[in-house]
Amino acid sequence: MKAIGYKKSLPINEAESLTDIELPQPTASGRDVLVKVNAIAVNPVDFKIRQKAINEDGSYKVIGWDAAGEVVAVGEAVTTFKPGDVVYYAGDLTRQGSNAEYQLVDERIVGSKPKSLSFAEAAALPLTTITAWELLFEHLAVRQQSADSTAQSDEVILVVGAAGGVGSILIQLAKAITGATVIATASRADSQAWVKSLGADHVVDHTKPLLPQIETLGIKQVSHIASLNGAGSYFDDYPAVLATFGKIAMIDDPATPLDVMKLKTKSQSLHIEFMFARSMYQAADMDEQSKLLTRVADLVDQGYVKTTSGKNLGLINANNLKRAHAELESGTAIGKIVLEGF
Repeated sequence: MKAIGYKKSLPINEAESLTDIELPQPTASGRDVLVKVNAIAVNPVDFKIRQKAINEDGSYKVIGWDAAGEVVAVGEAVTTFKPGDVVYYAGDLTRQGSNAEYQLVDERIVGSKPKSLSFAEAAALPLTTITAWELLFEHLAVRQQSADSTAQSDEVILVVGAAGGVGSILIQLAKAITGATVIATASRADSQAWVKSLGADHVVDHTKPLLPQIETLGIKQVSHIASLNGAGSYFDDYPAVLATFGKIAMIDDPATPLDVMKLKTKSQSLHIEFMFARSMYQAADMDEQSKLLTRVADLVDQGYVKTTSGKNLGLINANNLKRAHAELESGTAIGKIVLEGF
């Protein structure tokens, strides 16, 4: 089968940073489904892994953690899917990635693809959807309500770094199935327009002090903070912005330690979201990711959530993946970068 891999961690402009290769097609067993990959999306985790991780045995490492495709075979213990089913998933950080024609994935982290989306549009969703869902509803414990409810709650969510992949789906989920007010941070005109189009109630500029801007909106403090990037830069401001017993959930990796004791006097809490935790450690509730992906697929098909696909770079090959990695490394991407077909 065709695949894209690498043997050395190299700058993306190097010829061998990503190369087109041929690998044996894997065989499904146990709880694995074998998926024929139709489309993929590229995430910051891809270039972060490429920059620092190789296979110690000298073999090619295949990365990629967002895909949509068709199940072509199933292991003997699989109960959820059958050949012919169309699915989407983020996969497992410890296994071969989605930059290949065929991929083995545990059925417990696979969801049914939204019927109303193309494969490329669906591939943009899994990793960020799982991250946003777990952050909102498992870590921050934001209250859910039915998608057709118009009730407004007293919860206020500040989404820091809202225009990226996770923020783009988090805003939509919050507006679709919670009654919370959403304040998004964005600094450029295009990113501000993007988060407004996704449903953000208010937009503030994260290059300026946050609290005065929030107070100008008539909001004294927020109840939840989704810290999606720059936690090291903003963390010292969070205690003042956040209400007593408020919650912060973060996904990034600050370069310097955070002084969490700043949260003590207001009994605030800090949570860390890592969507690969369930698959890496074979968590007892691993199938929650399958359930939430299928739930979000229903929200998409009902029109409450739209794809966050931002740019389609064409076929899945080394040259186009290099372009995707380079754009993500530049930090200028809005929405998700997708590729489709081999």
